[in-house]
Amino acid sequence: MAQYGKSSYWDERYTKDPEPFDWYQRYAGIRDLINQYVKREDVILMGGCGNSRLTEDMFEDGYTTITNIDVSRVVIDQMIDRYKDKPTLQWQQMNVTSLEFPDETFDVVIAKATLDAVLCGEGSTANVAKFCSEVSRVLKPTGLFFIVSYGVPDNRLNYLEKEDIYSWTVTVHTVPKPTVSAAAVPSAEDSNGVHYIYICSKGGTVEEG
Repeated sequence: MAQYGKSSYWDERYTKDPEPFDWYQRYAGIRDLINQYVKREDVILMGGCGNSRLTEDMFEDGYTTITNIDVSRVVIDQMIDRYKDKPTLQWQQMNVTSLEFPDETFDVVIAKATLDAVLCGEGSTANVAKFCSEVSRVLKPTGLFFIVSYGVPDNRLNYLEKEDIYSWTVTVHTVPKPTVSAAAVPSAEDSNGVHYIYICSKGGTVEEG
């Protein structure tokens, strides 16, 4: 298995192949759910942005205040250069398990494939707990965590449904996989025809945008 949990893996990958790549879904595949839950004026954090076109596509659809972070300095430098004409898009090297933002900064945190990548690394259970705790900390009291994953609910909800720790409720949606998938298949778990969208809402109820 590729070392998806290591920053060195991603630096090497993005150095060799700087072309945009979207894991699992393009924006078109999740647009309806993003439009349902995320407001155009929301302050958004894209956790583990990679060189996905998701931020660009959301920007073109009216979501203009997006901070993008990734553990790879290589890809962040590439994205700073690529999107230097869009000053409301911010790019910072940062680990999702140790966010350098004040409490209650964001309305929405989006993580497409990022949770799965963290689960591929060493100390995955502890790191997922750190990731979720940090997301909960930087979300506003009515904020939500929008996760795109190949992981089935029987597995992923074990990590997400810890209301005493994260103070959020989880709603699960499915979206069909693209007919011609751009994404590699990271494990046998990714064998069915859908991806899962986990909406973790602080404050106990999900407010649709």
